[in-house]
Amino acid sequence: MKILLIEDEFPAYKRLQKLLELQLPDAHISEQIESISGALKYLLNNPAPALIFMDIQLADGLSFSIFEQSEIQSPVIFTTAFDQYALKAFKVHSIDYLLKPIEEDALAEAINKYKKYYQTKNQLPAQALQQLVQQMQRPAYRERFLVKIGNSLSYLSINDIAYFYSDQSLVFAKKSNGKQHHVDTTLDQLEKELDPANFFRISRKIIVHLDAIRKIDPYFNGRLLLSLLPETDLQATVSRDRVNDFKAWLDR
Repeated sequence: MKILLIEDEFPAYKRLQKLLELQLPDAHISEQIESISGALKYLLNNPAPALIFMDIQLADGLSFSIFEQSEIQSPVIFTTAFDQYALKAFKVHSIDYLLKPIEEDALAEAINKYKKYYQTKNQLPAQALQQLVQQMQRPAYRERFLVKIGNSLSYLSINDIAYFYSDQSLVFAKKSNGKQHHVDTTLDQLEKELDPANFFRISRKIIVHLDAIRKIDPYFNGRLLLSLLPETDLQATVSRDRVNDFKAWLDR
């Protein structure tokens, strides 16, 4: 069987090659291919390999673009340094992955999974693979913030934050339990980093989480007045020019 290794780090390539030779001694393993362009050239000029091991981050970009420029007919096992939370889609779509540094037991499990698909000819549908590519190319949103508590440092999880607000050029994060912390950023920057499915900037001074909205009332000049949890002395009004977008955000 022919195995194609697409990996831009030579030590990682040699390690994977050695482990594969131990577990699949009859396999023919390709020379190192370290780029998207090299992979496309190989796939164009050679028969489809029995199995592909593909690093996500290559010398000339993310390997997902290979799927956009070539029809992959072979089963794929990804190798990556991404954390497991970011890789849920692989399991959902029955594609295996190996976290670097690759361990022998993990490789053995992935190969067993490959043999199952190989023997039944049950290769991954192209539509499922395309869904995976789309999911992995979605932007990564902010998950936590480094904060100072007294003389110590800690972190603030995005899941605990009800809203952000600015006061005298400083930005504060209000937690659902009522505590607040100064965060070293701006609301403009936060608007780019927060998941728009959960957070909305209602005005120049406030970004709210959906779960923090307790009540919505009409207000002067076509604006909306929000009652937030936890309660705040700030006037949480939705700017008139944001009202339509705010309603659409709630109604999605």
